[in-house]
Amino acid sequence: MYLRLVAGALALAVVTGPARAADTADQVTDFKLDNGLEVVVIEDHRAPVVVQMVWYKVGAADEQPGVSGIAHFLEHLMFKGTDTMKAGEFSATVAANGGSDNAFTTQDYTAYFQRVAADRLPLMMKMESDRMTHLKLTPDVVDTERQVILEERAMRIDSNPQALFGEQLNAAQYLNSPYGIPVIGWRQEMEKLSLKEATDFYHKYYAPNDAVLVVAGDVTPDKVKELAQKYYGPIPANPDLGPRMRPQEPPQLAERRLTMRDARVAQPYVTRSYLAPERDAGDQQKAAALTLLSGLLGGTTGKLYEDLVVKQKLAVYASSYYSGTSYDDTTFGVYGVPAPGVTLEQLEAGIDKVLAQFLKDGVNQEDLDRLKMQIRAGQIYDRDDVDGLARMYGAALTSGLTVKDVQDWPEILDKTTPAQILAAAKEVLNRDHSVTGYLTPPDSDTGTDAPARVAAPTSGELTR
Repeated sequence: MYLRLVAGALALAVVTGPARAADTADQVTDFKLDNGLEVVVIEDHRAPVVVQMVWYKVGAADEQPGVSGIAHFLEHLMFKGTDTMKAGEFSATVAANGGSDNAFTTQDYTAYFQRVAADRLPLMMKMESDRMTHLKLTPDVVDTERQVILEERAMRIDSNPQALFGEQLNAAQYLNSPYGIPVIGWRQEMEKLSLKEATDFYHKYYAPNDAVLVVAGDVTPDKVKELAQKYYGPIPANPDLGPRMRPQEPPQLAERRLTMRDARVAQPYVTRSYLAPERDAGDQQKAAALTLLSGLLGGTTGKLYEDLVVKQKLAVYASSYYSGTSYDDTTFGVYGVPAPGVTLEQLEAGIDKVLAQFLKDGVNQEDLDRLKMQIRAGQIYDRDDVDGLARMYGAALTSGLTVKDVQDWPEILDKTTPAQILAAAKEVLNRDHSVTGYLTPPDSDTGTDAPARVAAPTSGELTR
């Protein structure tokens, strides 16, 4: 299934994080096994429940040319059985033990998880470690599952003009980076994915020295280490796994624009994305400034909404988005849905005026203080969600960050100054580094009576 973030929740979602390092350091333990498997343990003894997640440091952006979609395809195939388990037996066993499981693929990682009673953790580790090395595939299984992902693309992408538009925007944004290729893959390449390509991908990347095990819930570090050594420890590392290297973007020298017209579009909108730096290990300051910039511009309390929706009545919704957790450069974006009778050109001009005024006036300290208070409140609530904490650490560690980076992040956000936010805004909000897109029905450039929410243009996450 193709998941997209809802714009109304996006501004808050991108700025929340784990509680401060002083509050979480005693909850989180990390260590490595001799075979290179990194293990993170997040203790929470309030309920007898545990979440196990295995994250592989490989996603769609690590695929070789010509086999787009193979990372997501293999995610599906991982549920098709091993030497000791029949197809479907993994999930059936989890359900029989009162738990739930799933998996998801992004550009930067592939992850598998189970949520079960704490005393079922040994069984989960036994099964997950088994399919890390003993996956059993046949031509019939591959042929059948290939049809499943093709149907998924037809349902989630090809029948959805907004999803197709997102693919076109990404392809225009990234000339050389594999981020311009959709996670699910291009249809003509998906149709040819083979057993050999799937097994080659599996044997190269599904190894303990390319994985992170995150266990969160009613556990202790000592017990997790004992179980991890028993079940994952005997799996040999892949000595041929080289450094993670991808094609990088050349400097963007000119603005790119595109218009997509589709009769199925009921809600036209304009969007613009800018190339932007991601969070880097030991160097997260600029990403923190951009995160706060998104919070100041986006959501129903941000500058875009306040000016374009409330004051000028040019839009029924306007916001911004940014997520810095990625392995390579990411994007910062703004977008809006025009009010009835307003053209996309008029709304784009309105967005430009708001951004120009922000760059002229700078950051309002009261607005920043209010945003930081919301972030701190979100951090407190985040501590109640072991699933969310497990995902936070897993996504960070498979995107080049460290446990320390995750724990330092809230304090870096809190200490970011108005001057740093303005400097980041002036650097990133450069139209020469942007892609502007219009999604509209044929022969129409005006707004419609639209709901006050629209799915934000964002990179996809694919889950079973």
